[in-house]
Amino acid sequence: APRRAADSGAGEPDQRIDDVIPHLRSLFLAGRPVIGVCAAAILIRAISAHTRSKHSDAPVLALSDDGKIIVPLLGGHHGANRLAEAIATETGGVAAITTAGDRAFGIALDEPPAGFVLADPDSAKAVMAGLLEGRKAVLSDDLPDHLAETAKEWRDWLSPIAASSDDRDDALRLHLSLRPAEGALADCVFHPRRVCLGLGASRHCPVDEMHDLVRRGLDQADIALAAIEGVYSVDLKADERAILAMADAAGHRLHLFTPDQLEAETPRLHEPSEVVMREVGCHGVAEASALAAAGPDGVVLLPKIRDAHATMALALKPDGAGPSQSSRHNGRVMLVGIGPGQHDWRTPEATAMIASADELVGYGFYIDLLGGLSHGKPRRDFALGEEEARCRYALEQAALGRDMAIICSGDAGIYAMGALVYELLARDEAEAGVSQAARRVEVMTAPGVSALQAAAARSGAILGHDFCTISLSDLLTPWDQIEQRIEAAGLGDFVIAFYNPVSRRRRVGMAKAKAILLNHRPADTPVVLATSLGRPEEEIRHRNLGDLDIDEIDMMTVVMVGASTSRRIAHAGGEAVFTPRGYAKHLDSPAQSAEHQSDTNEETPL
Repeated sequence: APRRAADSGAGEPDQRIDDVIPHLRSLFLAGRPVIGVCAAAILIRAISAHTRSKHSDAPVLALSDDGKIIVPLLGGHHGANRLAEAIATETGGVAAITTAGDRAFGIALDEPPAGFVLADPDSAKAVMAGLLEGRKAVLSDDLPDHLAETAKEWRDWLSPIAASSDDRDDALRLHLSLRPAEGALADCVFHPRRVCLGLGASRHCPVDEMHDLVRRGLDQADIALAAIEGVYSVDLKADERAILAMADAAGHRLHLFTPDQLEAETPRLHEPSEVVMREVGCHGVAEASALAAAGPDGVVLLPKIRDAHATMALALKPDGAGPSQSSRHNGRVMLVGIGPGQHDWRTPEATAMIASADELVGYGFYIDLLGGLSHGKPRRDFALGEEEARCRYALEQAALGRDMAIICSGDAGIYAMGALVYELLARDEAEAGVSQAARRVEVMTAPGVSALQAAAARSGAILGHDFCTISLSDLLTPWDQIEQRIEAAGLGDFVIAFYNPVSRRRRVGMAKAKAILLNHRPADTPVVLATSLGRPEEEIRHRNLGDLDIDEIDMMTVVMVGASTSRRIAHAGGEAVFTPRGYAKHLDSPAQSAEHQSDTNEETPL
């Protein structure tokens, strides 16, 4: 197919992918639509183990190489059917849509137009079954006059199933309302997302208090949570946990206004506050935020109400209205551990963060390890030694409302950028920290497979008992401190994973570590040298501590030194290293084993 596309003048592909199946999985897990010019079975085998729900699975489509047949395989009501129809229009092909509602009526009840939401997605199944049996639908709404065009858009969408005036006796009831679905006598209830929720809080407001206040306010205004169009506040509250939690519960990102923007709404406030003006720089936060989002013609549905530490207000965004002020969402720094490099070792959470990022930041080699997942993404590469610059850049860009992904090999919290990000956040700007706006950004971390885990997995079970990690880099830690830690680990008989064992200029540290450990454990202690883990050039070598040659070690190697109890055995034509945890006393004495079995855990539950 690529060759045929090139011959037709379409040119070469933007990018060639070597490991196609892992790449497809990464795209699917990140929520990105997948269109395969291939047999449907290839796509099915690639992602079948990773499907979750028809309401969340990304669209997956198979396309014949001539573009004549387009088959939505997954996510039919999550965009795949519409995408298939769009492709068919371009190619002159046929969208092989198999979902019954789309085939019969050209609509899917659980995929309403943008700006509408089905209150109970499960209700669509029974209603569609009735429609397929020949029943019609009666459409009703109780929207205010401000939303007449919204009601018309909804009715036009459902016109293929609407009952005529002569065919209403056995009709199904579909209703559009801002009110909670529980009070509606209808088979399906839809909500237009036209209500703006404004929030304010004093510092460290309890999360439960904010949730209770919003619940009470929605009940008072008789508004469904699903009718909320967005959650808004002042930018000084970008890091307020209660507000962030409420936005998350409502299914929205928090959007922010500056105090000056909110001050412009003061003439429309029911109760301007001088106290808030002194504290924040505007005469109101919750009500002003709701009105700013609803636009100049916005209608207050619920003036500000308060609790001990929280405030909220609701405003209706009329038809055709845009916000009177431009908001930005709260920025995020996502610390993404991608593992040593192998696609299958990257977590779905990490993949999703990478896909959602506005920009990728990191050491260029680490971003390159993402392969096709980074294609088309803005990226900012930093050299080794520019760790502070990359973290500072990501934080300050997030302060502007951007989602920044800092790409780290292994785990972001283990000898990577996680600690440095928090160190910058802990400092005032005058103390070489970051700006106040940057200190309010949200920080999220996706754990990754670390090099010591990968090395242990490739070589057996060397981490079967107590272990520690030590970095031999003295760029940030004085050598005398490193030496103390090696001595302590030797005395404690820990398995040790040595990170940064050597560099081009630094070769003696590993030799000194070897000498120290030989004072505490035998020369035949197993050592594993794991190089370029998870990459095509991966190499695992088994050595003994006594004859370890430092010249075998490079910057891409993690050195695993066993404890005095660690053992190496021949297994499956190779070698494996493990560190016994103490089961031998039970294995050697079956009677004792039964007696103490209840006291022995396979692993420590967390």
